[in-house]
Amino acid sequence: MDSKKEISCEEITDSLLFEGDEALRLVGTRAQKFSEEYNRRLKNKLDKVIIPITAAVYFTQFLDKTSLNYASIMGFPVTGQDYNLVSMAFYLGFIVWEFPTVYIAQKLRLGKYLGVNIIIWGVVLLCHAFANSFQAFFALRFILGMCESCVSPILISIISMFYRKNEQGIRIAYFYTMLGFTQVFGGFVAYGISFYNGGVMAPYKIVYYLLGGLAIFVGIIVLAWLPDSPVNTWMLTKEERIASLERIRDDQGGTENRKFKKEQVIEALLDVRTWLIVLATMLTDIPSGGLTNFSNIIIRNFGYTSRQTLILATPAGIVNVISVVICGYYSDKKGERMLPVIYATLPTLLGVALMIGFNDSGQKGVLLFGSYLTGSFGSTLSIIYAYNASNTSGYTKKLTINALTMIFFCVGNIIGTEIFQPKDAPAYIPGKTAIMVLLSVQIGVAYLLRYINVKLNIKRRAMIEEIKREKSWTDDDVQKEKERRAFADMTDKE
Repeated sequence: MDSKKEISCEEITDSLLFEGDEALRLVGTRAQKFSEEYNRRLKNKLDKVIIPITAAVYFTQFLDKTSLNYASIMGFPVTGQDYNLVSMAFYLGFIVWEFPTVYIAQKLRLGKYLGVNIIIWGVVLLCHAFANSFQAFFALRFILGMCESCVSPILISIISMFYRKNEQGIRIAYFYTMLGFTQVFGGFVAYGISFYNGGVMAPYKIVYYLLGGLAIFVGIIVLAWLPDSPVNTWMLTKEERIASLERIRDDQGGTENRKFKKEQVIEALLDVRTWLIVLATMLTDIPSGGLTNFSNIIIRNFGYTSRQTLILATPAGIVNVISVVICGYYSDKKGERMLPVIYATLPTLLGVALMIGFNDSGQKGVLLFGSYLTGSFGSTLSIIYAYNASNTSGYTKKLTINALTMIFFCVGNIIGTEIFQPKDAPAYIPGKTAIMVLLSVQIGVAYLLRYINVKLNIKRRAMIEEIKREKSWTDDDVQKEKERRAFADMTDKE
């Protein structure tokens, strides 16, 4: 393979392509071939850097996000409805800053922008140890939400730029498993801290010192080593950068484009699938918002001590990890995105039903088993992320859909913090019933989205056959046209 080839503007004759991705300047409109063995080695090289760093980012984010859950039983000074509001503040900041942060990220290097945000949120976490009032905690959680709002859109964009569609689900699953691992790790760390007698400071303050320091450390790693895109990554030679782009050319997903395109925003807003994804996200995150902040309290109310609760809550994290990996693998292997959402939801429905049905039975083992099963549905959001990465073309459109997904992720979590009301303690039956209803609706939404996509794929194939007849094209001609437009930053409807 000749890596010295230069792409001239004369090669890019279609005016639409002048507004294409950054990649178009490097590889042009004609595909270049690399062997499968070369591509395999390249994929492994990417995995060794991208997967550990994205996992470290998500590990840090979810520890930070769930820190309030641990603090709630370690002497945290805010309780009752004020605690609900402090929990909600994180998501309010997330919503307010989601679209601005996505717009800013489009103009900058993704890895560098992400790294700076992580360092800032590390400082904010450290400040939690010095706060002592509801107002201070509310403000800090609001700022924390602003800083963390860029994480998922940026990680999804990076995965979609470096990996083929049939590789994206499992790689998003790799970093999303950190949700479960943080539940296990955080539980054991909090358990250890619980033995501290609080002579110098309240135990919850130690949690924030540790998490703040970890976030700053991870932010520095991201700044130094997380690649921004295949076009300018530090870890690849020029030939490898070209090969990395050629790997994803057939997917028609493109890479990055620094121009904000209003027409792609409009297309995203008018696409019914966008709103079904948004609805699916909210139906997932209303239950998630409740369980993330109240799972320890629910288990403690089964009749355990606060210290026992910290350990007994950890198996749900293992269930989450197993569910995420299995669903991610299945979604790539079978080319399915919505069926795994349904499969992951069913065990959670069973788990919540057990917690309701055996509420007054005194059978702690059954109640614990039910609470562990609720860890399965956490994988649905990783599949939604994979759907956005692999089913959306056009950089601005993809960023818009990712931003909407994260905004309604927050809306769901905000509502979720309110479904477990103090007046319903200790059983919280209304909140658990609401979770069953919402996840049942989720199954219907997933089926509907899958049905629409199947119909659209049939229609798209028929349209290609019509074009072949009209222009007397062969399959090779169709492939050449796809290659020509692969990095033109066109949407799936253009």
